[in-house]
Amino acid sequence: MDMEVTAWHSLHSSLNAQKDRRPFSRATLHRIAAFARPHRGRIVRFLLLSVVTALLAVATPVLAGRVVDAIVQDEQAGTVTRLALLIALIAVAEAGLGLLVRWLSATLGEGLILDLRTAVFDHVQRMPVAFFTRTRTGALVSRLNNDVIGAQRAFSNTLSGVVSNVVTLLLTLAVMLTISWQITLLALVLLPVFVVPARRMGARMADLQREAAGHNATMGTQMTERFSAPGATLIKLFGRPADESAEFAARAGRVRDIGIRTAMLQSTFITALTLVSALALALVYGLGGYYALRGSLEPGAVVALALLLTRLYAPLTALAGARVEVMSALVSFERVFEILDLRPLIAEKPDARRVPDGPVSVEFDGVSFGYPSAEKVSLASLEEVATLDTGGGEQVLHDVSFTAEPGKMVALVGSSGAGKSTIAQLLPRLYDTDAGAVRLNGVDVRDLTAESIRETLGMVTQDGHLFHESVRANLLLARPEATEEEIWDALRRSRLDGLVASLPEGLDTVVGERGYRLSGGERQRLTIARLLLARQRVVILDEATAHLDSTSEAAVQEALAEALEGRTAVVIAHRLSTVRAADLILVVEAGRVVERGTHDELLAARGRYEELYRTQFERPGAEGAARSAH
Repeated sequence: MDMEVTAWHSLHSSLNAQKDRRPFSRATLHRIAAFARPHRGRIVRFLLLSVVTALLAVATPVLAGRVVDAIVQDEQAGTVTRLALLIALIAVAEAGLGLLVRWLSATLGEGLILDLRTAVFDHVQRMPVAFFTRTRTGALVSRLNNDVIGAQRAFSNTLSGVVSNVVTLLLTLAVMLTISWQITLLALVLLPVFVVPARRMGARMADLQREAAGHNATMGTQMTERFSAPGATLIKLFGRPADESAEFAARAGRVRDIGIRTAMLQSTFITALTLVSALALALVYGLGGYYALRGSLEPGAVVALALLLTRLYAPLTALAGARVEVMSALVSFERVFEILDLRPLIAEKPDARRVPDGPVSVEFDGVSFGYPSAEKVSLASLEEVATLDTGGGEQVLHDVSFTAEPGKMVALVGSSGAGKSTIAQLLPRLYDTDAGAVRLNGVDVRDLTAESIRETLGMVTQDGHLFHESVRANLLLARPEATEEEIWDALRRSRLDGLVASLPEGLDTVVGERGYRLSGGERQRLTIARLLLARQRVVILDEATAHLDSTSEAAVQEALAEALEGRTAVVIAHRLSTVRAADLILVVEAGRVVERGTHDELLAARGRYEELYRTQFERPGAEGAARSAH
């Protein structure tokens, strides 16, 4: 059944290929060669051993025919014994070389996967935040998994298969034609009976596979969204579990039906293949036996032809689908290169400097900015849309200028959507300005190394993110070399030490996806503890206390006052009570700084700040709080 198994493997690979019929791209081939170049020594050994293995595969049937002839011609027993030993040695060598070829194939393929995945992962990490706000995570992960593995097959399967099958086919045909060209040609007549229906059946199975893949992808998306803690909560609160279950069951049922039809088509194909091979063998034995009885063909030649026939159909079938496999691998490479070709908008200069030592000043000098359009940062295939939208590019910040002196606090206040968080994102260079400059200690952030910016700036966002790891791991992200004492000190200063000490595993307790096992206030305080542990010279707080109750907010404000002492701070807040002590308050509206001054100066000016302040504090029952704050 080796012929059937090999042929089926080839067809199955073809069915999973995409129906992309684009011509080969020279640029793509050159890039593939660049990735393969570090492995060229292993590739050469791999191909040479594949050729040797093919030679051994053809040698065995010929020797088997010689054994039969020796027996029929009543030669000496030593001749038969030597031939049998030679066949045994070839079998042992073929098995050993097969293992070696498989090892080379595996190391070559896995090495290529490592190189491609690392290249894509490193490249994606350099992409701007706008890339991640538009891209579907599942589509991006698929590039790192499915497409990289598809590209790997070009080396581990297709490359060796084409080489060994071509060599096997040519040698087998040559030997068979030498033995009896009449029988060889008649045996080949049956090939279309098998190949043509197989390719037609393959098209039908490919359609079924694509439909199943679509249903599986939809079910995967549904499970990913519904099985996360926020998604599950949303379904329980507002969803319709029965409808969700019915929709999932319908798709799963369709996948089941497709699986049954695919299994039957596979069985039909294998049965037909077995039948055709049996008919071809019957032809060889019948016609060959006739020639042998007439004395025009040796009995051993009949046996050799029959054995060689089994070595003929498999490579013919495999080569019939080789083009599809090669195109599939090429498409996978192109999809991987599509990611690598996305140019990161944030690039570090070759001569980038480190942030100067000492206390750090922050300066915005005539900064204007608009979020990049989709075509600059994304791909339609990653967003899973037909075409990218043409929006974006409109300016959201206009000529913003201010300076935060070393050790001073600058607060940004204003309406939601005014541009405050955008200003904060420009400081750590999550985006680059369109006009003007952002400077640290007088040096444009575009002239600084990314590493030194990370070491200098610490940021707590509105939605403090935590990984599905332990408390310790989430904290050490800020400073991996921190000691146990320093970790507990940061927790104490963020008023979180008691909670962590009470957890089942203490610092080693896993916080869950996005920290969902903790309350909103606890998650935020843990991100503040991470900031305290990092000890950066500039601190950015983007609504850092937004999710805290009054008691927790007071405790964290006390901790932040200690942490911010002597450090430059940029604080974004909707609650004006948290920024009264700021050295400078900027009122931002529609991307412009419309007012600036201290708390008292802005109240006295009776402008937008005074309006925001009155809205927050001069509500019924809040007059006392307002007077106290003032």
